[in-house]
Amino acid sequence: MPKRNDLEQKALHYVVNTGYQGVLQSDLWRELGASSREGSRVSIKLEEKGLIRREKELQEGRWTYRLYPKRLPASIETIIDCPCLLCPDNARCDPTTAISPKSCPRLTEWIINLGKEIPESDQDPDELIEEEFNLSEDDADAESMDP
Repeated sequence: MPKRNDLEQKALHYVVNTGYQGVLQSDLWRELGASSREGSRVSIKLEEKGLIRREKELQEGRWTYRLYPKRLPASIETIIDCPCLLCPDNARCDPTTAISPKSCPRLTEWIINLGKEIPESDQDPDELIEEEFNLSEDDADAESMDP
């Protein structure tokens, strides 16, 4: 049986790869070859660590959870059309002056429209997982000893 830490890392990797659509918890466990009991424990553990969020969902007459990553890898696509990058007032822009991000209508409009188009990420999800899922060897050994 693989160590729980390995299963957590594989599960997190899979969930991150699903992006904004998420994955059904039952589909994830089948993909990983884990039992539903192992799968449930791993998803709860990842949720407690703040790495995923679980939302209850009715699927084919049965209740399950859809798992979503809390963070996705960043890419240049997320800021490519930010108005600040080419703003003529950029050098004078400061939160304490009259020209401020707090009162900029172009920046406000851009921020409001961010949620309308969600770009696909170009960064390798493995990089995010390595950053987010940073457990020391001691933690991994302790995890494997849990019942």
